Amino acid sequence: MGAKSVQPVNPAVLLAAIGLVIVVVVPFALIVLQAIFPELGRGSLAAPFSRLAQTLGDAKLLRMTGNTMLLGLGVAALSALIAVPLAVMRSLFRVPGALVWDILMLVPFMIPPYIATLGWIMSLQPRGYLFQLFGFDLAPFLFSIWGIIFVMTLNTFPVVYFAVSRTIEAVGSRYADVARVFGASGWKAFLRITLPLSTPGLAASLLLVFAMAIEEYGTPAALGRRAGFDVLVTGIDLRVSDWPIDLPGAAILSLILVVLSFGAFLVQRWLITRRSYQTTNGKPQSFEKRELGRWKAPVVAVFALVVFLATCAPLLAILATALSRTLSGGLTWSNLGFGNFITIFSDSTGALRALSTSLGLGVTAALLTGLLGALSAYAVVKSKMRGRGVLDVLTILPNALPGIVVAVGLILAWNQPWLPITPYNTALILLLAYCCILLPQPVRYATAAFHQLGDNLEAAARVFGASPLTAFRRILLPLIFPSLLASMLLVFAVATRELVASILVAPVGMQTISTYIWRQFEQGSVGLGMAMAFITILITTLFPLVVLSLMGKRGSLL
Repeated sequence: MGAKSVQPVNPAVLLAAIGLVIVVVVPFALIVLQAIFPELGRGSLAAPFSRLAQTLGDAKLLRMTGNTMLLGLGVAALSALIAVPLAVMRSLFRVPGALVWDILMLVPFMIPPYIATLGWIMSLQPRGYLFQLFGFDLAPFLFSIWGIIFVMTLNTFPVVYFAVSRTIEAVGSRYADVARVFGASGWKAFLRITLPLSTPGLAASLLLVFAMAIEEYGTPAALGRRAGFDVLVTGIDLRVSDWPIDLPGAAILSLILVVLSFGAFLVQRWLITRRSYQTTNGKPQSFEKRELGRWKAPVVAVFALVVFLATCAPLLAILATALSRTLSGGLTWSNLGFGNFITIFSDSTGALRALSTSLGLGVTAALLTGLLGALSAYAVVKSKMRGRGVLDVLTILPNALPGIVVAVGLILAWNQPWLPITPYNTALILLLAYCCILLPQPVRYATAAFHQLGDNLEAAARVFGASPLTAFRRILLPLIFPSLLASMLLVFAVATRELVASILVAPVGMQTISTYIWRQFEQGSVGLGMAMAFITILITTLFPLVVLSLMGKRGSLL
């Protein structure tokens, strides 16, 4: 009986495994090890678990964890309260200017949360723009837990809006119509039929909003300190950035944050898997949206109000501050000018260097995550190698790793004294952080695209002598590229303005867009910070649109 043949290793799978180990496994493993072995930084495995009881027994930890949960649940609940009614109206009725409202609700994605928060501070603080225009301010509300939830919700509710509106459109109205034939009211048919069938989209979007809220650093840092509202993210930052440095405590808090994110993921899985939500049976469905009738004006007014608060108000505050010569001069024509923009483009404060650094890192992160995402998705979907399930878990793990946790893991992993060579204190450490945080986007897009490709294309290439890597590069990668490009543009937009990892692991003397803006506010140069913020929003909005437009023209030519 012959020996069992050993299946050769697919180079694409090997590259995916190596990349995932470097980008995902190393920082997460070091967080776990540091939490267990507090002396790990000194090269010792002594006194395991000795800091666990001390950290978990800290009264402040219970308060920070409770505040984090309150923040995440509050933002998710308010996002649902705002987004679900809008999504229902958008998907079931003919809303005037529906496409325009959709585009305007995309803009909050392009405004980094910490920049939007700074805009709200300029508007609602004492002597802010609201006071200058109408004679009162909302500072007590802004610098409170409810103000933090409100500001963060305006940045996250579009996630729920787009997910639920698309889900309801896919469900259609025929099931609700059947219920109405049998005597159910329109409201009851919606609550008992349409809304439950939309659970997958609603649960997935609320999970994402919860995860975004508990890992957001800029808004709790800017508003929470004055409100005395500490969360796990600010607690981790305090332990990493303030003396005495407490790396074991930061690692333990990081693991608690990971547990919260992963717990939300499990809740979503339970909601989706406990019953069937299938509504498609292969037969075409006609779906005619209803007229709003006498509700047309109120519905348009609600859309306009939400768009004003989420998009127009922060953008106007950012632009007004960027054009102001001095903050004390207020909103007067004599105080407006382009001096801050001239200072930015003269590079006297290092703004252009920060801009070019972030743009370079954003492009590089998009290319690397796109390649690694495509390889990882190929290994999981198309390869027959053992261990595919492990690789799949590794591609999902970054979803449960907030940015500050990734930053802590990279500090622990690459700042060890015994390492002969390290990317720490170089631009490469920032690149690793961005790749880990944003890798799930290309992976999910590429996975969906690979599921749509049959196996016969790669098999045909192999018959004609192509290696697995050649078949991947010449056949499969071009076919999934349109989907992959969309995810890479998203990675670029987010990486160029990422804040928390940039603050924690940026090399000494290197500035990115986010650290430049944050430090200008700390130094009192608010106008310069807002000018840079406005330029960033323009770049991260226009660049993806230009690329997609060019790709569309190229496709039409081909």
